[in-house]
Amino acid sequence: MALLASFAASAPAQWEVGVAVGYGSYRNASVYAPEGKAAAGFRNRFTVGAVIGEDLYNRVGGEFRYTYQDGDPFVAAAGVKTNVQGQSHAFHYDFLFHLRERGARIRPFATAGVGAKWFVVTGPASPGQPLGSIARLTGESDIQPLVTGGGGVRMMLGEHVALRLDFRDYITPFPKKVIAPAPFGTARGIYHMFTPMAGLSWIY
Repeated sequence: MALLASFAASAPAQWEVGVAVGYGSYRNASVYAPEGKAAAGFRNRFTVGAVIGEDLYNRVGGEFRYTYQDGDPFVAAAGVKTNVQGQSHAFHYDFLFHLRERGARIRPFATAGVGAKWFVVTGPASPGQPLGSIARLTGESDIQPLVTGGGGVRMMLGEHVALRLDFRDYITPFPKKVIAPAPFGTARGIYHMFTPMAGLSWIY
């Protein structure tokens, strides 16, 4: 009960506004079709993001986060790879569970949240796709539900400035509007984008 009271104790709201950069590394999925199997996913590339958060309680807070990842969708099999220019935009709300009370200079935390991820295709699909008998890149965009989890640490550098180190796992279903399995093909797997980030925040 004492631990629960510590987490839920009310305190004047504390706000945070920040930016971050990082790298999105995908655990991709596969497509199985009568003509064979292909890896289907998104390239690992840089990320940038922004966060607006609020600490309403002593050890529990919440934040809205936006993350952009510059990753092209691709299909690959047997040494052949085809891709199209693309990117993704993640919008989500996370709960933060701090391991130390507000006012501590170093505050580790765990996070969990939900939102949506918009896979955007910015280049035209190639008219000739060598792996089209397994899966093809459509040139269309897709929005999928998003679940996030991870953690990090916030370190105060001054009265109002903090350094944040975050790690997020962005989990989404297969975006079939972007990567379409061939007739009688099956998409298997969910996408994980493992994303370490570093950023600066203004606390007030």
